[in-house]
Amino acid sequence: MTKRIQPTQTTAFYVQAILSFAVSLTSVVIALAYLPVEGWIRAFLGLGLLYVVTSTITLCKVVRDRQEMTEVTSRVDQARLDKLLAEHDPFKVDA
Repeated sequence: MTKRIQPTQTTAFYVQAILSFAVSLTSVVIALAYLPVEGWIRAFLGLGLLYVVTSTITLCKVVRDRQEMTEVTSRVDQARLDKLLAEHDPFKVDA
């Protein structure tokens, strides 16, 4: 049984994710810049945007790390099971 250690994703997936993030971030920054309010309100909203972006990046990393840890654990368990099955001889008689 051979499984890929790292899941593969296409370049188009990465480009789409990066462009989507860039377009959404740019549009919100432009909206904040042209918002007809005082500067301190604009700064507060910008700080909130920065907080949301950084916490989203942190959440993505945590979810990815947990998924990778689960995959490694299941691969180790599968390797142990494969080894036990390979060493087991059902026709062996203990004397």
